[in-house]
Amino acid sequence: MKQTVSLKLNREFRRLYQKGKSAVDPFLAVYCRKNRLGFSRLGLTVGTKVGHAVVRNRVRRRLRESYRVHEDRFRPGYDIVVVARGRAAGARYAQLERSLLRLAGKLDLLKGEGEG
Repeated sequence: MKQTVSLKLNREFRRLYQKGKSAVDPFLAVYCRKNRLGFSRLGLTVGTKVGHAVVRNRVRRRLRESYRVHEDRFRPGYDIVVVARGRAAGARYAQLERSLLRLAGKLDLLKGEGEG
């Protein structure tokens, strides 16, 4: 990840769940909140409802990669938590990628055409 740091502390996840904006679809739920840092922080949550460890790790890797590939399209300065929902286990990479970008667009996390 270029400009993005991992979000790891439990209190930061809880703050996002309580005070952040959210958008959901059948595959993912995305929470975001502006931070006062000059860079974004990404947190991933894949619960046991998604499947056993191998499946959860596969979903986590796919989400991390889809964010990494499109990281330059995201606005800097946000805390973002992506929560995988049950259907994410059977989803292909392209479906997860499309879902992440669609939800980021709903939350106004993507840069506009004129932004650099």
